[in-house]
Amino acid sequence: MKIRQTAIAFLTLACAAAMPAMAIDYPARKPGLWEIQTGDGTAAKGASQTIQQCIDAASDKALRDMGQGMGKDTCSKQELRNEGGKLVIDSVCKIGSTTATSHAVMSGDFSSAYRMESKSTYSPPLMGRAEGSAVIEAKWIGPCKAGQKPGDMIMSNGMKMNVLEMAGGRKK
Repeated sequence: MKIRQTAIAFLTLACAAAMPAMAIDYPARKPGLWEIQTGDGTAAKGASQTIQQCIDAASDKALRDMGQGMGKDTCSKQELRNEGGKLVIDSVCKIGSTTATSHAVMSGDFSSAYRMESKSTYSPPLMGRAEGSAVIEAKWIGPCKAGQKPGDMIMSNGMKMNVLEMAGGRKK
């Protein structure tokens, strides 16, 4: 159950990152160390995961570009618009044989914190679920730690990885 919720939360995060900058530029985050908590929007114990991600301007752009590239291949609809100072994202994407229809609202200043709430439906069901919701809350916690480089992520279980190196976006 926990793995399924985590997978769906990370799919939602990937879909959110996949939104192209249409008439609105997708906001850049402040360089440094971000703490990102993902959950399903309930207070259920164990339903959330926290990661730390070190970014600079170039790695933040590379991550957005990577997501946009995935979206071009998998999404038939991607809309990003500004409504009352909030970013509203509507998408229809294929995840394997499943069609995911998602609606997300992002708020915050992207310099100190932001929040995304999303609701999705899956047809046919994805990993046994016909619908899902996710909440992503991120806050800037300061400069990257000594020894960290842009793209480094520390997962809830302590596992460390560099997402840019894994994707081939930067040389080791």
